[in-house]
Amino acid sequence: MVLTLVPLCAKEGSMKFLIAGLGSIGRRHFRNLIALGEKDIVLLRTRRATLPDEELAGYPVETDIHKALKKHSPDAVIVANPTALHLDVAVPAAQAGCHILLEKPVSDSLDRLDVLENAAQKSESKVLVGFQFRYHPTLNKARKLIQENAIGKILTVHAHWGEYLPQWHPWEDYRQSYAARADLGGGVIRTLTHPLDYLRFMLGEVESLYSINGHISPLEIDVEDIAEIGLKFSSGAVGGIHLNYFQRPPVHRLEIVGTGGTLRWDNADGTLHFYKMAAPFGSFSEEPPAPVVEMYAPPQGFERNQLFVAQTRHFIEIVRGVSEPRCTLEDGIQALRLALAAKESAALGRVVAISGAKK
Repeated sequence: MVLTLVPLCAKEGSMKFLIAGLGSIGRRHFRNLIALGEKDIVLLRTRRATLPDEELAGYPVETDIHKALKKHSPDAVIVANPTALHLDVAVPAAQAGCHILLEKPVSDSLDRLDVLENAAQKSESKVLVGFQFRYHPTLNKARKLIQENAIGKILTVHAHWGEYLPQWHPWEDYRQSYAARADLGGGVIRTLTHPLDYLRFMLGEVESLYSINGHISPLEIDVEDIAEIGLKFSSGAVGGIHLNYFQRPPVHRLEIVGTGGTLRWDNADGTLHFYKMAAPFGSFSEEPPAPVVEMYAPPQGFERNQLFVAQTRHFIEIVRGVSEPRCTLEDGIQALRLALAAKESAALGRVVAISGAKK
């Protein structure tokens, strides 16, 4: 579903937001907050962003999170700095009782995530993790069809996401971007970690995985640029995720096969196709009936930023106390566990069991 831009009635009043990191995603959050009527914004930055600063003129700027929290007492903090630096902001923000929109992945390792969990629990800080595909209207339709058992027992799932890293941010040298640098928590697995989250969201827990990944293209980076990740779900379904940094033109597709039909989703236009089997599973005939095809398209005029707007609006509702996080810190940690397990599997050459998976 797509959340519409209507005013919130509950707990009206001014709220103060602090945005840490003013790169591409930080600027998107900044613009969407303003579009939703939130203009009391503090910027925490290092001034290393490669985007022009004109749109930020007039907003207070701080360079130290502890001083910023003490001086401005924000209600909410958006953590959009490089992955490896997330917890340097998120932990003190949680300790101060701020609600947090934490960009994915939640960190580059599991270190100190228990500190963040404990701080958030103690201060009653709510944490929303920034997996914006949870707001995609047709992915949510696919999830609903699965929950309604419309495609029967899920047997296999495959996601394919290929991008061309040098064209992501054409205004900057891709070699200096966080996505290309190990020291900032980059690499294709952590950067394109969305399928690891939305497949859990749609199909449930992953029990174990196996992965082959590495750096195989001419891209000048010190992180993996390809990953093949095989998954076994607690439900018994099996499948995989393909990720790469070098595909032109880019592609992001998903296929889910069940005993009663097949779902195919394409991020290029957001369309979901449901191929509903007309004959029972296991039946045989010389001329099997053709599947009934149902197509679900996003609302007219849908475009990518609406996912982020929906997420920002949801975060505002969380800060106002009228909603609970759709993607929790626990969800974010579990997605990171899967990403790290994929890297571990490649290093060890074996299947890795996933800790924290719910049977």
